[in-house]
Formats: sequence, structure tokens, C-alpha cells
Amino acid sequence: MSENKGIIVYSEKHDLLLEILGKGREIADKLQKELAAVLIGYGVQGKANELIKHGADKVFLIDNHALTSFQIEPYLNVLHSLATKYKPETVLIGSTRNGKPLAARLATRLQTGCIPDCNRLSVDEEGRLVCERITYGGTAIAKITFKTKPQIATIPPRTFEKPQPKERNGQIINFDVKIETPKTEIVETKPLEVSAVRIEDADVIVSCGRGLEKKEDIVLLEELAQILNGQVGNTRPLAEDRKWFTEWVGLSGHKVKPKLYIACGISGVIQHVAGIRDAKLIVAINKDENAPIFEVADYGVVGNLYEILPALKEALKKQLQ
Repeated sequence: MSENKGIIVYSEKHDLLLEILGKGREIADKLQKELAAVLIGYGVQGKANELIKHGADKVFLIDNHALTSFQIEPYLNVLHSLATKYKPETVLIGSTRNGKPLAARLATRLQTGCIPDCNRLSVDEEGRLVCERITYGGTAIAKITFKTKPQIATIPPRTFEKPQPKERNGQIINFDVKIETPKTEIVETKPLEVSAVRIEDADVIVSCGRGLEKKEDIVLLEELAQILNGQVGNTRPLAEDRKWFTEWVGLSGHKVKPKLYIACGISGVIQHVAGIRDAKLIVAINKDENAPIFEVADYGVVGNLYEILPALKEALKKQLQ
């Protein structure tokens, strides 16, 4: 374990990589270690200096036409080669659909542990990484540390704040590695239809649950969200059970942390609450005064959303005129 040194961070999502760099810088300073970012892809060299400005001491650059699109085998080969040569003591990877299996496979190759979806990171008195993650459907938090190195953990989007860029010196290293031929071939890609703003990035979210009687009634939330310059969300039952939507807010869906979260007709089961626990302000509207959502809400309104939302919309219009 004594030969391991430094911290390496990676994510194929650039904004998430910057967020992880901020926390990585904090840990590296505490341990007096070096922080390195990994930049993989094709035509990505221009982003290297930005990573240095956001906290990296080094940037390992792997710019190759064969890495234009993410495929697990070549990207895993790059990270494994890098970890084998430079022997980091900690590897932090973005917890995305690509990042989670990448981290797990890297841990297997390096015969070490991997802690997924960490929402808090710290260092104990022995200098070991301590990870916290939500478990048991959001009813508990597990605190985990490592017996072996490198220590590998994945970090979900918006867990940590993106640091402000600063003028600082750093080193860009072109890492030469033989790119492994993937076992699969990308025949075609089709972009998904998504909203202009990702719900994770929204400052205001107006969300609905089973209290919404018809899918068409979502217009009530859309009108309120428009006034507040926010986004509309929903719970898992509306997506999974009623099939009205394809995505949802909650522990198994999008975990959000807006400045304002308005929960309309949402009972407040623990899985949903776990997905909004980092919201700065929670306002609950529910006709059941005993709904669990009121236990976590900062403000609560007992009433029918079909009466409350139009009244709230008109009040806000007058206030903002």
C-alpha cells in the first residue's frame, strides 16, 4: 500500500468531472497529495487547461480517434493502464450509466474495492478515504472505508459544488496507450428527446405525484413552473405505474438539489424523499394532513392541488407584476 500515491479523477461528463475535481482538490490538499484528472476522447485536448484551472495538478490526456464514442473495453483499458503505471491511492469516477460499470470493472482488474454513489467523502485519521452513501431505500446512510488500495468510488452528479476556476500552473501529459479493440460495434446512435434544461440543473422544480388525476392536468404545474422559471418533475408511480412519463425524481431516478422544490400531491415515501433531500427549500401541497411529505417540508399547505395551484399562480402573477 505504501507505493500508492496521488488522486485520479475521471468522468466522461465534463461538468461532473469539474465537480469531482473540486472535492478531489480538498482531499488532496488535506493529505498533501497530487491531484490528476483524466481526459479521454477525440478532439478533447482543448479542455485540458480548464481542468487545471479547476484544481488539477496534472491532466493525463488520451486523445485518439478510436475513443470518439464511449465503449467500455477501450476506456477501461486506458484507465487500467494508467492506474497500473502511476499507482494512484484513490480513483474517483463519475457515477453515470457509463461510469458505474467502468468503475466496477476497473476495481475487479485491480483487485480492490469500489463504493458506488457516494454523497459524502472525507478522510480518517489514518489517511483513508471514508465514503458515505444512502442505503436501505433511503432510510439509512452507510459509512464505508477501504482495506486495500487504490480506493475507488463513484460520485453522482451535483453531489459537490463546481469550483471556481483560478489561474494556476499544471502539467499536461500525453499518455500513450494501445487502444483495445471493442467487442461491440456502434451501428447507429439516435439522440433522445430531452428538455432544454436537465432537471438536475434546475433551481426550481414543481413536481407531482398520485394526487394528479389526469396526465393532461400537468399543465397546472407547467404554468406555475413557467412563472418561477423552473422545471416540472414527477414521482415514480406516475412513470412506472401509470406510464405517463419516462423519468422521475427520486432515489432510483433523478436526485435533485434545487433552491425550491414544490411537491404537489406527493405522499412522501422514503424513496422520493431521498431524491430531494438536498433541496434548499421544500414546499408541500397535499390534501392529506398526515402525509409523510409534511415531515420533511419547510412549508406545508393542506389542500387540493387543483385549488391551491391556480390560486398560487395568480398570487405570484400579482406579486411579480
